[in-house]
Amino acid sequence: MAGFVNYIKESFGELKNNVTWPTWAEAQSLTVLVAVFSIIFSLAIWGVDTVFSKVITLYFQWING
Repeated sequence: MAGFVNYIKESFGELKNNVTWPTWAEAQSLTVLVAVFSIIFSLAIWGVDTVFSKVITLYFQWING
């Protein structure tokens, strides 16, 4: 158990002393960037899914005559 407590203490020390945190403005701009790309990728995946769904539906309609 002492090893786990030591690990937690060292982790907090690393976060406090060795991590370079972004400024508030950088964090905001990066958050907007991630949100925009997430929306773009989700729309792209939705589009591909819709096309494949229609193709598969047409294929099975064609097979069943």
